[in-house]
Amino acid sequence: MNVIVIGLGRMGTGLARKLDRQGHSVCAVDQDPERLEELGEGYTGRKVAGVGFDRDVLAKAGIDRASAVVSCTTSDEANIIIARIARDAYRVPRVIARMYDVTKAETYRRLGIQTISTTDWGVRRACELLTYNQQESVFQVGTGEVQIVRADVPALLEGHPVRDISAVGEVKVVAVSHNSETFIPTQGTVLGHGDVVYAAVASSAAGKFAHMLGKSE
Repeated sequence: MNVIVIGLGRMGTGLARKLDRQGHSVCAVDQDPERLEELGEGYTGRKVAGVGFDRDVLAKAGIDRASAVVSCTTSDEANIIIARIARDAYRVPRVIARMYDVTKAETYRRLGIQTISTTDWGVRRACELLTYNQQESVFQVGTGEVQIVRADVPALLEGHPVRDISAVGEVKVVAVSHNSETFIPTQGTVLGHGDVVYAAVASSAAGKFAHMLGKSE
């Protein structure tokens, strides 16, 4: 996974080091070159000095091929700007922003931006989110042969109809949440940015549904 970590305070530094140790391709970005050097000799990833929302800096960091961007600067506003640029302009699949004002978290989740807070917990949670397949069982029917699964619509399926994540007798999308409103879709309903789908999935088809979402189970 190619990950860009922007902002090397305690959280960003800890996250960059941990992801690098786990074998991911990491690029650390900070406007202070000294903080880049503080990553230490054990850090084997790339380093880019500059402001995190500068597009030239993001290009140098390789955002066009990034799997994920985590913005950990000390400013909520900067983190959201960076996250939205990554999500909207570059279509980065996974975007996480550190938030000091946790009351804004739900608003940004609807925009497809995950949020984290507090340093030690945040490092662990960011690692979880980067490896999370963005689908979860919310209800089991009967003895578990069928599950109602909630899944965030990935960028690669935006603009696609519901039928693209359906399979007769195995997977059926029963509801879509769009801009805080939830409705029962038709097979032709087009999925949009930030949508969440709820699907009835046969337990035997869990892997197929994950594959439809472009993820491994």
